[in-house]
Amino acid sequence: MTTVGSRPSIGRKFKLIAWLPICAFLVIPGCGERNVYAPPPPPNVTVSQPELRTVADYMEFTGNTQAINTVELRARVQGYLEKVYFQDGDAVKKGQRLFLIQQDTYQAQLNQAEAQILQQKANLEHATVETARFTKLVEKKAASQTDLDNWRFQRDAFQAAVMAAEANRDLAKLNLDYTTVTSPFDGRIGRRLVDPGNLVGAGEFTSLAQVNQIDPLYVYFTINERDLPGFMGETRITAASAEKKKLPLSLGLANEAGYPHEGHLDFAAISLSSTTGTLELRGVFPNPDGKILPGLFARVRANIAGSEKPSLVIPEAAIGYDQLGAYVLVVGSDNLVERRSVKPGARLDSLRVVREGLTGEDWVVVNGLMQAVPGRPATPVRKPPAPEPEKTGAMPRANHARKDVS
Repeated sequence: MTTVGSRPSIGRKFKLIAWLPICAFLVIPGCGERNVYAPPPPPNVTVSQPELRTVADYMEFTGNTQAINTVELRARVQGYLEKVYFQDGDAVKKGQRLFLIQQDTYQAQLNQAEAQILQQKANLEHATVETARFTKLVEKKAASQTDLDNWRFQRDAFQAAVMAAEANRDLAKLNLDYTTVTSPFDGRIGRRLVDPGNLVGAGEFTSLAQVNQIDPLYVYFTINERDLPGFMGETRITAASAEKKKLPLSLGLANEAGYPHEGHLDFAAISLSSTTGTLELRGVFPNPDGKILPGLFARVRANIAGSEKPSLVIPEAAIGYDQLGAYVLVVGSDNLVERRSVKPGARLDSLRVVREGLTGEDWVVVNGLMQAVPGRPATPVRKPPAPEPEKTGAMPRANHARKDVS
C-alpha cells in the first residue's frame, strides 16, 4: 500500500537522472590537457643572390625632335596663283614643282629684254664700224678729231648699254623662274596656305606652304651645369669637340619601350644659358621611314665610353629607404633576417647596381619584404638567377645602366 508521503522521493530521483548528462558534459572537457599557444611558423620569403654583370654607365636626358631643315615657301613675284601640283602632306623630292604663278607677264618682260639686247648690239656694231672708218680718215686728215672722239664715245656707250640689257634679261629670267616654286630638298610638305586663283606676292612675299626635311632628324636636349663637368670628363670630350667625337646616343619616344633608335651627338652650344644654367646639345638620328615627326617628346641616352666594369646587381624593388639611407634585407645562415645598409649605383632596367654593402654570397630578400622583419626568422625560398640578356651593339659584354648624378 503506497502512502502519500512517498511521492516526493520519486520526483527527486527523476530530477537527479536528468541532470547527470549535463554534469558529464561539463566535467569531461576539464579532464583533458590545457590549450597551449603555438607561435606561427616563420614567413616564406623569396631570396636571391646578387648577380655579377659588366655594366656601362649612361646618362638620360629629355628633349624634342626637330626637322634638320625647314623652309617656308614664299611667292617672290606678283601674280595670280594658277596651279598647285601636290596634295597636302605629300612627300616631295628636291626640284619637284609645287606651285605655278601666272607667267605671261614675266615671259613678255623676258622677250622685251632680249629685244633690247639685239637693239643695243646693233648700235654697238654701227658705232664700232664708224669709229674704225673715222680713225682712217683722221690719219689722212680727211675728218676732224672731234668726229672720231664722238664715235668712240658712242661705241663705248652702246657697249655699256648691251651689258645693261643683258642684266635686264637675266633679271627677267629670274622672275620667270620664280613663277615656278619647287622643293629645295627631299622632305614632306604641309598643307597649302593659298588656293589657286588668289593674287600672291602683291607688296609682300606671300607664304605658300612649309617643307620639312626629317631624314635625318635632330633631337635637341640640355644638360645642367652640375652634371656637365662629370659628363664631359667621363666621356673624354669637350663641348668644342662634341661634333668631331660623335658620341653615341640612343633615342626612345613616349610610346616606345627602351631606346630603339641609334644616333650620335653632333653639336654642343658654345656657352651655358644664363637663365637656366644648362648647355644645349643636339643629336642626329636616321629617320628613313619618316615615322618620327618634328616636335615629339624624346628620351635620350648617352652611353659613357670606357665606363664598363663588373658590378653586383639586384632587383631595384629589393632596395628600401629609411632615415639611415638605402638598405636591403638579407637572410643569414641561421635564417634570421638582417638589415644591411647599401650604396646603390646605376640603374639597369628593373635592376640596380650595388656599389657597397653586399657580396655575391649574400641572399637578398626580393619578394615578401612586408613579412620579413629584421631580427626575426624567415623561411627562405631561393630563386635562381635570371639569364643575362643578349648583348648587341659596340659593347657586346656590357649592359648600359643610368649613371646617377647627385
